[in-house]
Amino acid sequence: MRISEKMQLALVEQIHLELLSINQYLVMASYFLKDDLNGFANFFMVQSQEENFHAMKQFQYLHDVGGSIRISQIPAPISDFHSIKHVFEMSLLHERKVTQAISNIIKLSLEEQDYATHTFFQWFITEQVEEEALVENIIKKLDMIGDNSSALYLLNDELAKRTFNPNPTV
Repeated sequence: MRISEKMQLALVEQIHLELLSINQYLVMASYFLKDDLNGFANFFMVQSQEENFHAMKQFQYLHDVGGSIRISQIPAPISDFHSIKHVFEMSLLHERKVTQAISNIIKLSLEEQDYATHTFFQWFITEQVEEEALVENIIKKLDMIGDNSSALYLLNDELAKRTFNPNPTV
């Protein structure tokens, strides 16, 4: 099976976005590590691992359907954060950008009657719903916590328990 040149370009752009995501989440983890908020840092290190998993799955798919990738310069991630909540708000904005990009690929796949790509990216749409909901939930918790350092400590402890578990069915 071979994909169209237009679809190949869309998939390469998506892989570049996933590579940016890896770097973005590492910068976010670093923001927390400097203040010894290891649980918050862990959350974003796991996010980075997930994005790497996504990029590699898409990379393999692109080759499976006869495409190839040309890696171009990946933009620098945002690194200026004002607060814990701001980091998560920026993460949510980034996840929404990724969701829109995946939706655009699905739209293109339907226009081109590329049902293999359409099917492949369905898992990623479901994943994006989960990702956005997760970050939105943490933002709500941060709103509830306010300036309560004990509650912040508990949330940091909760986020420290998160692990990367790749889905073997992808």
